Amino acid sequence: MAESTTIRINEVFHSIQGESTRAGLPCIFVRLSGCPLRCAYCDTEYAFREGSRRPVEDVLTEVLAIPCPLVELTGGEPLAQKAVFPLMTALCDAGRTVLVETSNAVAISPCDERVIRILDLKTPGSGEFDRNLMENLDDLRPHDEVKFVLVDRQDYVWARNMIEEHDLPSRCAAVLLSPVFEQAKGLEIAGRNALPPSELATWMLEDGIDARMQLQLHKFIWDPSTRGV
Repeated sequence: MAESTTIRINEVFHSIQGESTRAGLPCIFVRLSGCPLRCAYCDTEYAFREGSRRPVEDVLTEVLAIPCPLVELTGGEPLAQKAVFPLMTALCDAGRTVLVETSNAVAISPCDERVIRILDLKTPGSGEFDRNLMENLDDLRPHDEVKFVLVDRQDYVWARNMIEEHDLPSRCAAVLLSPVFEQAKGLEIAGRNALPPSELATWMLEDGIDARMQLQLHKFIWDPSTRGV
């Protein structure tokens, strides 16, 4: 690795991928600490502050010791820490398939070109709509994915318009529509009621939208409040 540095890590765990086009596959998750956003439906509020600073080399060694070819960097907001970029490159060099799930509030261009970036565009219902960095859409690569977390019909209409306006299906591997899962009332974030998947499915079928509906598979396998899964 080009440089020795440290990174703030909340948790590293081996689980089943619950989202993206790779849902259902075994995956190693590296959850980074810290996030500059406070989305109304956040389900990892504990990652805002919890975690410890570790040498990047130690994190790399831990991940490579697990015999699993798929790795996802998540958060929090993983791209808010510069040390994540050499870590992702080292994982790619080691032959791993690397995903990073990131908000649309941080530039994605510094990512290694081999990294599959899952870009979470913030809808009006997120409460962080104004943080969207729309320049990121100009940097999309064919293997990237774009995700919309939807609170209500207004969010769906906004996402549908964005998909059409920016011709997203032709510019990335998949467009994902994810209905909000009901959140517990947190200390910092008030929480949101769920958007019934059947409602989203009805809207998608009526519009013939070129997108994929996704549910958070891990929340059906384990209790939704369970960490490390």
